[in-house]
Amino acid sequence: MKNRIAISCDHAGFELKQKLLTHFNDQYDFKDFGCFSDNSVDYPDFVHPLSMSVANGQYEFGIVICGSGNGVCMTANKHQNIRAALCWTAELGELSRLHNDANVICLPARFITENTAFDIVSIFLSTAFEGGRHKNRVKKIGLM
Repeated sequence: MKNRIAISCDHAGFELKQKLLTHFNDQYDFKDFGCFSDNSVDYPDFVHPLSMSVANGQYEFGIVICGSGNGVCMTANKHQNIRAALCWTAELGELSRLHNDANVICLPARFITENTAFDIVSIFLSTAFEGGRHKNRVKKIGLM
């Protein structure tokens, strides 16, 4: 059974989202929350539904994409139980899983190549949380 992954973007991330869907289609079961073209949109309209679906366990992980990665990251992190990480290298993608138990990865479409995005997503989705000394720290991320 394929892992269930939620994915969304804004207009700046649309092309990269399509490439990720094509590249990883055989490996993962994706739910595309949009957007569905490169016409200008507001990223929160697509990131909030994705984040709710990951937070409530419908999907194991989320991938969100915009031009800088910042807007989608800020939006996703507004949700309790979401740990969204802005990653522009594979090492950051790996560390976000190992040390932070990130469940949403945020990609900056205007600043990474498609091959870099493939590498980041691949390592993010295949890396387990290390636990140990990081477990208590991750527990403290939630609202007080």
